[in-house]
Amino acid sequence: MPVGLHRWRIIMNTSTADLLKRVFDLTEKDRAALAGLLIASLEEEPDEDLESVWKAETTRRLSELDSGNVAGISWEDVKMRLMKGKNG
Repeated sequence: MPVGLHRWRIIMNTSTADLLKRVFDLTEKDRAALAGLLIASLEEEPDEDLESVWKAETTRRLSELDSGNVAGISWEDVKMRLMKGKNG
């Protein structure tokens, strides 16, 4: 179990704590998929206005990348910047 999570066992019932231990035995890919499914299970019906705003934003960003007006940043660079406390 990752450092710091042991304190959460105090407020979890036994079956939840046991399940959490099993989750951490999963591969990173499987944990990410599970996290996405759990988050989706908490969400309400999508806000159509918000969905259209996000669709427009992602389309704009993709167009900028495709045109070469902006360059992408690798995940490794993003992690390094975050670890150093820089915003860009």
